[in-house]
Amino acid sequence: MLRIKYDDMVAEFKRVLISRGFSEKNASDAAAVFASNSLDGIYSHGLNRFPRVVEYLDKGEIDPEVTATCEMSMGAIERWDGHRGFGPLNAKQAMDRACELAKQYGIGMVALGNSNHWMRGGSYGWQAADQGCIGICWSNTMPNMPAWGAKDRRIGNNPIIFAVPKSNGDHVVVDCAVSQFSYGKIEETRLKGQQLPVPGGYDENDNLTTDPAAIEKTWRVLPMGYWKGSGISILMDLIATVLTDANSVRKIGTFGDEVGLSQIMIAIDPGKFNEPGTTDRIVDELVEDIKGSTPIKEGGVVYYPGEIEINTRRDNKANGIPVIEEKWNAVLGF
Repeated sequence: MLRIKYDDMVAEFKRVLISRGFSEKNASDAAAVFASNSLDGIYSHGLNRFPRVVEYLDKGEIDPEVTATCEMSMGAIERWDGHRGFGPLNAKQAMDRACELAKQYGIGMVALGNSNHWMRGGSYGWQAADQGCIGICWSNTMPNMPAWGAKDRRIGNNPIIFAVPKSNGDHVVVDCAVSQFSYGKIEETRLKGQQLPVPGGYDENDNLTTDPAAIEKTWRVLPMGYWKGSGISILMDLIATVLTDANSVRKIGTFGDEVGLSQIMIAIDPGKFNEPGTTDRIVDELVEDIKGSTPIKEGGVVYYPGEIEINTRRDNKANGIPVIEEKWNAVLGF
């Protein structure tokens, strides 16, 4: 498999973004977000998603020159307008501000409306943890999943992230859509010619299937936890829409493409309660207990949330990022 150095990937992404109207700094920041996603093994929201973002830019649905602005401020909570700007930059700015508020008040929240796809939501959990904060964030999406018991898609697979920091950077991070698999993961599995490990959606005969190509034909993905994931999706959308007074999943569905999203960024500073060493000890004790579990398979490994990304990051830094040549060639051709 072809492997590309991280710095080379950043340089190509930056070149393309500058050609689409980004400033030097914004192009660098955005390119780093995409390349870091692939570096951590989240290829579905790194290189594999980049050509689609370029398509949105070329269609004029993302304005590379605008930035998010604060519209309302009430102590530890703020409402921001993303002005349909570039999603990863808006989200980074919003989480940075949430962390600033957390350092001041102990907790900070930014409700970011009218933004665009943030790519990998986990980026902003890692971002908060790197600043010593617990991070909680989520986004709504276009209607891309049926509510439990329904056939037509009326709710989103709204991704949600939780992150707890460790002072050495080995943070504990969960990043998941509330569908069994994200659309990016389904696409990645199909491109690799693989099957999903468990059913992820429905085929054209209304049967659950592990075939990613069959799911892509119907676009009927399965909520995680069945009715539980469906209910969580609906409430996340409601909370984000109420706090931003911006676009719900239903309204986003009228736009044609997945733009104008509503997102919530929450940061909590555990340093207001604990010394860093105390938080590290608590995290280490929990992780050690999880790692001491008996694996189902002989010789198997039980991972804590975020551990696989940490291991993948180290390997890809040393040996280059594996890429699907079709996707890499598309970037080179822009």
